[in-house]
Amino acid sequence: MVPNHKIILLLSMLLVGLSFSQCSDDEPEEPGPTYELFYLPYDNLSDYNFFEGDLKDMRPSEGVLPYDLATPLFSDYAQKARFIYLPPDAVSANYQEDEVFHFPTGTVMIKTFYFEDDLSNIGAGRNILETRLLVKYSDGWKPFSYLWNEDQTEAEFSVIGGQVQVDWIHYDGSERSTNYLIPNKNECKGCHNVDAAILPIGPTARNLNKDFDYADGRMNQLDKWMELGMLRNAPSSSEAPRAALWKDDSEDLNLRARSYLDTNCAHCHRAGGPAKNSGLFLRFSETDPAKLGICKSPIAAGSGSGGLEYGILPGKPDSSILIYRMNSTVIDIAMPELARSVIHTEGVDLIREWIANMEGDCD
Repeated sequence: MVPNHKIILLLSMLLVGLSFSQCSDDEPEEPGPTYELFYLPYDNLSDYNFFEGDLKDMRPSEGVLPYDLATPLFSDYAQKARFIYLPPDAVSANYQEDEVFHFPTGTVMIKTFYFEDDLSNIGAGRNILETRLLVKYSDGWKPFSYLWNEDQTEAEFSVIGGQVQVDWIHYDGSERSTNYLIPNKNECKGCHNVDAAILPIGPTARNLNKDFDYADGRMNQLDKWMELGMLRNAPSSSEAPRAALWKDDSEDLNLRARSYLDTNCAHCHRAGGPAKNSGLFLRFSETDPAKLGICKSPIAAGSGSGGLEYGILPGKPDSSILIYRMNSTVIDIAMPELARSVIHTEGVDLIREWIANMEGDCD
């Protein structure tokens, strides 16, 4: 007869063996996003578990949704991978027609900046530089920046910003380079600022109202957000405002130009924005020609005006202050003031064409 203690030992070994066999057969589960607002910012981007697998591949974890914009902000030809995460126990974002949506506490917007090695051969290689998080607290948004290492295996929290030399092949095959500027924590307020509060810029109804290739198929982003329960009180995408795809020549020229100015300029040139005293308001919804700069004299003369008389002189782009400032990299002249160290040639060409096709004069 087998002693009781040996029977117990054999049963224990059998259970351990079964447990080991079951674990070895199953794939380990990737953790979903995990963070506590009180302890942020974490030291490393990987600590949040926003992505599965190799961090550089940016494969979103469960609940992290990728998105893009009809017309994004120009940042020295950097490309951007955008994601958003709403905690599962949070309420949905509240729709607004003309402003960024109201997002619940705990929302995180994730934006990674990278340079393609060759803009004429997308996917040939890339250099990831930084990931910016905008985190919604009960009293407002807070920005946290993470700088990627050379091995592209991790991004570490940083408050100091800096400059990075980047090189790439441009759309036309030419070699380009610039010192890409990574803003420090305080400089984030230079763009994300309405009535002295930090706010997101991109996720508005008009800029999200476009199709996106999700893992489970192509779908309009507004409709997707509503289907997932991320957005409430929203109309269908067919009834919501829509920004033009600024690079799409088949779209209306005026809508393309207005969409470009809305994203690249109106975060400052709007009521409550840092440039509110200029009297130049470039939001997509603005209808007053003078506030858009048409036949508008500058508030203050100086190097920023280039000796030109009007913000926009219909039919004459090269006599318009708007083109003069967009087409410069000189401090105190260049507009936008932040987020670029090179001229956005294609953007300048679009606004030049828009002004050239305007009718009327300023007499």
